[in-house]
Amino acid sequence: MNEKFYITTAIAYASRKPHFGNTYEVIMTDAVARYKKARGYDVFFCTGTDEHGQKIENYAKEAGITPKEYVDRVAGEIRGIWDRMNTSYDYFIRTTDEKHETTVRKIFTRFYNQGDIYKGHYEGWYCTPCESFFTETQVVDGKCPDCGRPVQQAQEEAYFFKMSKYADRLMKHIEENPDFIQPESRKKEMVNNFLKAGLQDLCVSRSSFTWGIPVDIDPKHVIYVWLDALSNYITAIGYDPDKSYEEQSEEFRKYWPCDVHMIGKDILRFHTIYWPIFLMALGLPLPKKVFGHPWFNFGMDKMSKSKGNVIYADELAEHFGVDGVRYYALAEMPYNSDGSITYESVITRFNNDLVNNLGNLVKRTLDMNKKYFDKVIQAPTAPDALDDELRTACATAYAGVIENMDGYRIADALECIFTMLKRANKYIDETTPWSLAKDESQKERLGTVLYNLLEAIRWGAVLLAPFIPETSEEILNELNTEARSYGTLGDASAFGKLVSGAATADSKVLFARVDEAKKLAEFEQLRQAQIAEAEKAAKAAQKPEGCALIGIEDFMNVELRTAQVLACERVPKAKKLLKLQLDLGYEKRQVVSGIAKFYEPEALIGKKLIVVANLKPATLCGIESQGMILASGEEEVRVVFLAEDTPLGERVR
Repeated sequence: MNEKFYITTAIAYASRKPHFGNTYEVIMTDAVARYKKARGYDVFFCTGTDEHGQKIENYAKEAGITPKEYVDRVAGEIRGIWDRMNTSYDYFIRTTDEKHETTVRKIFTRFYNQGDIYKGHYEGWYCTPCESFFTETQVVDGKCPDCGRPVQQAQEEAYFFKMSKYADRLMKHIEENPDFIQPESRKKEMVNNFLKAGLQDLCVSRSSFTWGIPVDIDPKHVIYVWLDALSNYITAIGYDPDKSYEEQSEEFRKYWPCDVHMIGKDILRFHTIYWPIFLMALGLPLPKKVFGHPWFNFGMDKMSKSKGNVIYADELAEHFGVDGVRYYALAEMPYNSDGSITYESVITRFNNDLVNNLGNLVKRTLDMNKKYFDKVIQAPTAPDALDDELRTACATAYAGVIENMDGYRIADALECIFTMLKRANKYIDETTPWSLAKDESQKERLGTVLYNLLEAIRWGAVLLAPFIPETSEEILNELNTEARSYGTLGDASAFGKLVSGAATADSKVLFARVDEAKKLAEFEQLRQAQIAEAEKAAKAAQKPEGCALIGIEDFMNVELRTAQVLACERVPKAKKLLKLQLDLGYEKRQVVSGIAKFYEPEALIGKKLIVVANLKPATLCGIESQGMILASGEEEVRVVFLAEDTPLGERVR
């Protein structure tokens, strides 16, 4: 049986559409999962969505829908993006799944029964976006130490988990397993800032909101989102806290412990302190590794709609294709420091790496094989020095990919492959196949050169399969080869798996060159639209100053009546005004309204609307106005229209 490999992403919080930085994690995890499958492992790749918490409850209330309706929509959008990015997950878990909720409730009850959880009161600082509690010493200038946003004082009844009970045991585990937290810098941060400073008991329930998994023993409480969310890694594979290890499902016993949790560096504390302690309390083995990857920033800044620099992976794919986006994400992110994305760098990497080094190499090699040998792959002769160098470059790339991927240095693995592709391009310049084709006596040598190039391309396509799978498959199809596995690669002696005498297919343009100036202009338009949208949303979110409060008597003195527009025309020399003839059922009136900028006169004829019927007449541009029609907005005015069957002259309450 193949060795198992269980890999997870952190489940995405179902509050908003994930931006490029959020999507990087699932692309990275997918590359590792595909690589491990290519190496023969029995892989289980789990991802999903975290769907409970106060922030989601607030968003749903703002949207005027239930929290479940809200997360159904966002979780569907997240899964759609994961699918769009061609990720090969085996299980997509949602924390609103019945199986997950049932298991989490059992876990909470078990912790309570075995004395790990007690009831108390929480008073201190709370960050709603992070769903996190902080002490006075952890808060920095009134802001969350993780996300930098303002925190609020919170006071409520809650259940607490006795973290200190397991702190020494966790410290010992970290010391005895130096690779448990990676990269190394992340481990030092967790040990020095949290464990050595002394663990405080963790709040594991909330009673100030209701959108969460209810606590069985105390239903007015819901289970704290981190106990809920972290448990997904075991609920997804069938864990049942009421059963012994031997009684667990076959899937759980097969895949647990997890081989690696891929997470963002911002949630390392939850995965390397809280999660291991929860597992210790359940009597379960700890994950083998927690890898805290860096972030993607836009240039030097965090992504922000107000700056117009939020990039979404699915939208970027409309310009560069899915593999273009995958490649950039994987090649651009360093191992230990934050990555940077700009539209300029995306275009440069796309044109240089994918168009030139890969796409052109494949196309011109296939085209030469078609031109000189009618697509038939020739049998190679004994290699010369240049041939040996190309073979060595392929073997070096293979070894580099293995070493770097096993250490999760994904950008370095891709660099190994593209170094080999550059060497193949140089091999063309050195051997000059077009010159060999002019000399009949060099035909055998020409066949060998093209064979070596096609074989090098095969190596590149096989090695690239975890990173840009669709492109890899297309190249291998064009080569018309069944030699597609990592098992066909190795040291230089493995070079030569293409079958001579077989015919290649016609070449295709794998990646079309992007016009940088034109594309940057398109992106600038998108950026300006994003800024405008953010400004509009910010303005809408601000509470208007409003007018002085009035009593019901004053309000009832305003007479609002339904009316229909009989005729409408522009007021001469007044760009903003329209003159409307209205039918109130019991009488007809003339009203002048400043809506000419927003409505054409003919579009209003026949419409039913509301008019302030007891307003004193006023003269505008020499025309008497006998009332005011009801409309909303300032910069963009919207008339309040009524249904066609509304009777005329009705009093509006």
